[in-house]
Amino acid sequence: METLNHLSRLLQEGDDSGVDALTREAIASGIPAEDILRALLAGMAVVGERFKEHEIFLPDVLLAARAMHAAMGHIKPLLIAQGVPGGTKVVIGTVSGDLHDIGKNLVGIMLQGAGFEVLDLGSDVPPERFVDTAVAAGAPVIALSALLTTTMVRMREVVDMLAQRGLRGRILTIVGGAPVTETFAREIGADAYAFDATSAAARVRALLPVA
Repeated sequence: METLNHLSRLLQEGDDSGVDALTREAIASGIPAEDILRALLAGMAVVGERFKEHEIFLPDVLLAARAMHAAMGHIKPLLIAQGVPGGTKVVIGTVSGDLHDIGKNLVGIMLQGAGFEVLDLGSDVPPERFVDTAVAAGAPVIALSALLTTTMVRMREVVDMLAQRGLRGRILTIVGGAPVTETFAREIGADAYAFDATSAAARVRALLPVA
């Protein structure tokens, strides 16, 4: 449908006012909210791929995310009213002792663009807050970020706490950040490793059972 293709293109261009207006028009014309959401997610997938290939840059991703947010303000109430399940929840944050959040914020944007509901705890987050939030929210995934070699060891504390509480396997972990490697992720028992923000959504998706 041309309207939905146009909506996807506007999102890729970061035209938040255009996306806002066309989303309202699509709703008024009777296009199902689920179809609108699929068009938006398709647009964000293109944005993520172009960012990965260095064809666009962080400001472009942020503009697309703002456009996505504008559209979701209109369709989310409709999806809820229709009983359409919300996106899978992902708890995300930078581990305790680390105040860096730019990379974590970008991962959050990519996850939201892929349709996940992101519970962002910010930076300097203690292990128990990650675990308690995931349990309370029913989130099956915790995404941990660290930029310092001195704080990346905190990731192990979250993994260990899940094990101590008998939650390993029910709540999965994915780790990432400048000093983090796939080898380190395996050593601490994390379920997955994302080498950059654009790979994070795909790795989280791969962790979850196919609906």
